[in-house]
Amino acid sequence: SVYQDLQKGPVSTDCIELERNILAKFAGTGRLFVFRHHGFWSQVKTPGTAVFATQYYLSIQRKEHPESLAKGSNIIGDVLIHPTAKVSSSAVLGPNVTIGANTVVKDGVRIKHSILLDGCEIEPHACLLYSVIGGNTHVGCWSRIEGTPTILNPNKPLAHVTNPSTFNEEGKLNPNITVLGHNTNISKGTMVRNSIILPYKDIAHSYKNVILL
Repeated sequence: SVYQDLQKGPVSTDCIELERNILAKFAGTGRLFVFRHHGFWSQVKTPGTAVFATQYYLSIQRKEHPESLAKGSNIIGDVLIHPTAKVSSSAVLGPNVTIGANTVVKDGVRIKHSILLDGCEIEPHACLLYSVIGGNTHVGCWSRIEGTPTILNPNKPLAHVTNPSTFNEEGKLNPNITVLGHNTNISKGTMVRNSIILPYKDIAHSYKNVILL
């Protein structure tokens, strides 16, 4: 088998890459085949690709199930809101926004190109741009959670995120979508930009380009 061949070679089997270690071995053996998939598929390796995949999914929903998307004067583009979520009519959402179950979005909030998981609470006038917000996270009023845009056209079949790595060659965090882990608490008036915040953190100060463990 290919796995047995890998054990004989110089490649460590503790970490096997599909493209380099598996598919390359199959090439030319007559055992490698291609299945052409016509449905929805997208790689999700980074926060940026997760937001892009959501954008692609929402575009499909708009074409096939437009009734599932939110409508209203405060909705811009494709927005999916869970039926149990509570969103203020003065909050402006979209494009490319998903709101999870039991999430509360209060007055004057602005959200675009972001994913909010279940049970979040977004206080008045907070701003969430290019972010992934973990479940049961609290974002204080007038706070700003912002990542670096990864703007891709989901209608282009070869569209892809050009920055797949979390760190650059110098070991510094590459600008990307901001991620708040679940059960994070963001104090009022706080700004978090281009950062990854692990779960169960209380953030009382502003941060940028960091990973908080």
